[in-house]
Amino acid sequence: MTISLNQVGKRFNYDWVFRRFTYTFSGTGHYAILGPNGSGKSTLLQIVSGHHHHSEGELQYLFNDQVLPQDRFFRHCAIVAPYLELVEEFTLQECFDFHLHFKSFLPGYTGRDIAGLVGLDKAWHKQVRNFSSGMKQRARLALAIFSDVPVLLLDEPCTNLDAPGIALYQQLVRDHCGNRLVIVSSNDEAEYGFCRERIQISDYK
Repeated sequence: MTISLNQVGKRFNYDWVFRRFTYTFSGTGHYAILGPNGSGKSTLLQIVSGHHHHSEGELQYLFNDQVLPQDRFFRHCAIVAPYLELVEEFTLQECFDFHLHFKSFLPGYTGRDIAGLVGLDKAWHKQVRNFSSGMKQRARLALAIFSDVPVLLLDEPCTNLDAPGIALYQQLVRDHCGNRLVIVSSNDEAEYGFCRERIQISDYK
């Protein structure tokens, strides 16, 4: 997968968040988008994901050397973000089953296997509304990282995680993200330390 942005900018009303962003994310590279709170990191990631539309410039996806329509990109990516909620009325099992209507899991893994790997095996039949914030984040990470997709978009992926949760995140990245394109939006090195390519969003103001 290749994601190319050419002179991309985003504004809300008359205020530009960033402008003239030109960059190519490709192959199995690991990229970090860095900057202080409110600098536009998450906005850029949402544009890449298709959740936000850019105000200027061009965005293109290439998959197997073929142009991929923007409205089809969601089938090839998974995202973790604080603003994306789980269905509170579902049990964890129902969350995983619902997810499978849209994306399959990595080969060899069942939902129950994945729940165990992220420390949620005892919550399998528990409603999400009764999860702690850390448990919800573990579930979000599980659904994204174990999706069988070539692109992972991680927006502040350790939000609400304690030290063991952060260690789990880092282990999941080591074990399951080596052969995928990963873009992390963060200002915490614990979240993006594995990324060799680092982009300062403040360079595009």
